Amino acid sequence: MGKLDGKVALVTGAGRGIGRGIARGLATEGASLVLAARSDQQLRAAAEELTASGATVLAIPTDVADEKRVQDLFRATMERFHRLDILVNNAGAFEGGPLDELTLEAWSHVIGVNLTGPFLCTREALRIMKPQGGGRIINIGSISAQRVRLNSAPYSSSKHGLWGLTQVTALEGRDYGVTCGCLHPGNVRVERRRGGTRSSDEEPMMEVEDIAQAAVLMATLPPNVNMLEAIVLPMGQLYVGRG
Repeated sequence: MGKLDGKVALVTGAGRGIGRGIARGLATEGASLVLAARSDQQLRAAAEELTASGATVLAIPTDVADEKRVQDLFRATMERFHRLDILVNNAGAFEGGPLDELTLEAWSHVIGVNLTGPFLCTREALRIMKPQGGGRIINIGSISAQRVRLNSAPYSSSKHGLWGLTQVTALEGRDYGVTCGCLHPGNVRVERRRGGTRSSDEEPMMEVEDIAQAAVLMATLPPNVNMLEAIVLPMGQLYVGRG
């Protein structure tokens, strides 16, 4: 028996990378899955992989920054499964550059996906979880929420905001049995990093499975326990005072 048998988990940004890895880990523990991502092709591939492994999967193309698409996502979840136990807000975007050269379009895109998206999904999840009597929300943040780098204003600001949203959600959810925690990954060897030439690609990396294991740990804690914040990074990665 898995620790999540009978549970339903919704993962955004589930078509590849960390989201797909977390979905795989949750399925291993017995959870039924709702997968959301913008790319139809990647979403189909993830759904096919997980279904082949024995998981029950509902895949719905979704732009988490679009309020109606998010509402449709949660409506479809309830129509299929009639409950929601776990929400993983993982969908993310990155654009950067010097502050004085950033466009409003780039800023708005990153904030929309990384912060507005989790807000919209959290709002819909709470509307299900509070009457249901409980649930768990896991936000995938970043060590950039605490240690910023140059030329990362939209991304770092969005992850700082996500940590704030996590705390408010945990506070507002606790009287209803709803927990919320934030998982901050360090460098993860996702698709966009493979074969790259940027200096960051030479830094120590961990695998998707490593960060997925941490997310599954958070998801399988007893319902009266919340891991409010976790930082998981490769042992050799620069972090404290990295600048």
